[in-house]
Amino acid sequence: MSTAVGIEQAESGDRPRPKRRRRRWFSWTVAVLLAVWAVIRAGGWEQGTLLVQLVTVTPYGAALAALTALVALLRRNRWAALIAALACAAMVAALVPRTFAAEQPAAGGPVLRVLTINLFTKGDAQAVVDLVRRHDVDVLSALELTHAGAEVLDAAGLKQLMPHRVLQPESDALGSGIYSRHPVTELPGLFQVIGHNMPAAAVTLPGGGKVEFVAVHPRPPLGPKEAEWNASLRALPPASPSVVRVLAGDFNATLDHRAFRDLLGRGYVDAAEQVGKGLTPTWPSSRAIPPIIAIDHVVADRRVAVNRVDILNVPSTDHRAVFAELRLP
Repeated sequence: MSTAVGIEQAESGDRPRPKRRRRRWFSWTVAVLLAVWAVIRAGGWEQGTLLVQLVTVTPYGAALAALTALVALLRRNRWAALIAALACAAMVAALVPRTFAAEQPAAGGPVLRVLTINLFTKGDAQAVVDLVRRHDVDVLSALELTHAGAEVLDAAGLKQLMPHRVLQPESDALGSGIYSRHPVTELPGLFQVIGHNMPAAAVTLPGGGKVEFVAVHPRPPLGPKEAEWNASLRALPPASPSVVRVLAGDFNATLDHRAFRDLLGRGYVDAAEQVGKGLTPTWPSSRAIPPIIAIDHVVADRRVAVNRVDILNVPSTDHRAVFAELRLP
């Protein structure tokens, strides 16, 4: 009898325990979902608001995939560990280039200093003006600019620093504006504006050179607005061999979104990525949680050299500002 009992116990011990089986299935499920995520990101196949939002946090997906691979390996679930590791590798391959500075073109033109900030309709005007003064900014892209906000900025000293402007303020987050140290000429009809107000202007630099500048702010890709967001990014003007263009603002997009990468493919570079700061987050700011995603950008003609990029905090807004020093061709 004791021998039979021993055999039964051995056979019972060979069967996976229910808790162990659940853990293995959980590891498999997470690994497969991460692999699907990696494939969607690599292929640029995010369709619909859920997948667009998921792709936004791809850097954290890579970290989750690495953790899943480690846990699965420790639990001897080797196949799940392998799948998670491959998903991690695919995501990391897309992320790592953003952390290294790229070789810059041999641009010999004037320097253009650009600042973009989403004011959240109530950003600290004095802090914005201080940034403009401290960084000797030539052109400012101001998003979510209200009528009252424009008045407060001028009262804080922006009118003296940047007397030239093309403003389209509103009573809510739809407003935007371009402020400049140098003369500007509005460019109505440069492209089809879809979303928030997006003024465009030709900035005449000392010496007579010109730069076309667009303050960019599509609506966020939430719910039914996802299709509009895609259309808005597609509608932005491509780079042109006959003129230098700079697009700056809150794109509501990261480098992991195909819509944003397609925009760059039309002759542009992302300034932060060019100097190895492509993963530095800009939103949300001034909240309980730290910034987690990079959706604010300075995008320049690929003939432009990027000398410097700083990501800056501004009180009373939920976005960080992006400053870029550019050397024009």
